[in-house]
Amino acid sequence: MGRGVIMNKLIYGLLPVLMTAVFACTSGGDRQNPGQLYVVATTQMIADAASVIANDLLETDGIMGPGVDPHLYRATPGDFRKMEEADLLLYNGLLLEGRLSDILEKMGDKAYAVSSSIPDSLLKSGYASSGNYDPHIWFDVNLWKYAVRGIGEQLAALEPRYAEEFEDNTNRYLAELDSLERFIHGELDKIPPNRKILITAHDAFGYFGDRYGLEVRALQGLSTVSEYGLQDVSRMVNYIIENDIPAIFVESSISTRSSESIIAGAEQRGHPLIIGGELYSDAMGAPGTDEGTYIGMFKHNVRTIAQALTKGL
Repeated sequence: MGRGVIMNKLIYGLLPVLMTAVFACTSGGDRQNPGQLYVVATTQMIADAASVIANDLLETDGIMGPGVDPHLYRATPGDFRKMEEADLLLYNGLLLEGRLSDILEKMGDKAYAVSSSIPDSLLKSGYASSGNYDPHIWFDVNLWKYAVRGIGEQLAALEPRYAEEFEDNTNRYLAELDSLERFIHGELDKIPPNRKILITAHDAFGYFGDRYGLEVRALQGLSTVSEYGLQDVSRMVNYIIENDIPAIFVESSISTRSSESIIAGAEQRGHPLIIGGELYSDAMGAPGTDEGTYIGMFKHNVRTIAQALTKGL
């Protein structure tokens, strides 16, 4: 048996003990409503949907905040405490949570992967080496509606007394998502077909491109764990010049270094290229802002893309 396999077994065998020690050392809660059932979500997108549907009938909380890259995120002692205290733990799944994925899958029946509510036939293939799917499901509003329904059902199962209220809240939110879909199509239809090319740092917008008719190219793969090199930059610059692309986009949760490399490479070859704006990919904006909600985040992205790709027309 290899040394790495032995170490992995030791780590996973000790995990419950380590987590118990963490919870003991961080006991003492900062709960807002300790009398209510407690729902914790990993990403902002999931936390937002849970909050809308729960509507103060349950206490909802999140783990990852603005600017956080879930692929690389390391849980804090406070995060472990939240997961332990949660009556329901909502997470994305499909390996989005990176280092947290194994822990989340070992949390038992109280943990629910919202991606499990989506039929496999609607998911994009992703990590070829693992046979898993592209985890960025929230960028297709139609797919996200499956996740929203799943969240509503989980909340109703957790607190059956409010099942009718949760169903009503879910349906109202789904109607808002239908309105969002109309907004998205209306804005992106302003972009000429030859300019419907979206260049980003990592491949988070595959579902977005498929649903809303954009060609999506990225320097890194589905996870920011993947590396890129000079050849990747050179190929991207060639593609940008060949297709006369005017703008590329940076992401709020990822370093701008890769985008700056592409701009520098294009300029060296006489092709002016600008940063069209900052998009929210794996995280949303600050709480209390429009971009701190799923709908507001999505509208920001769509407006930013449409304005940059129609500039000068």
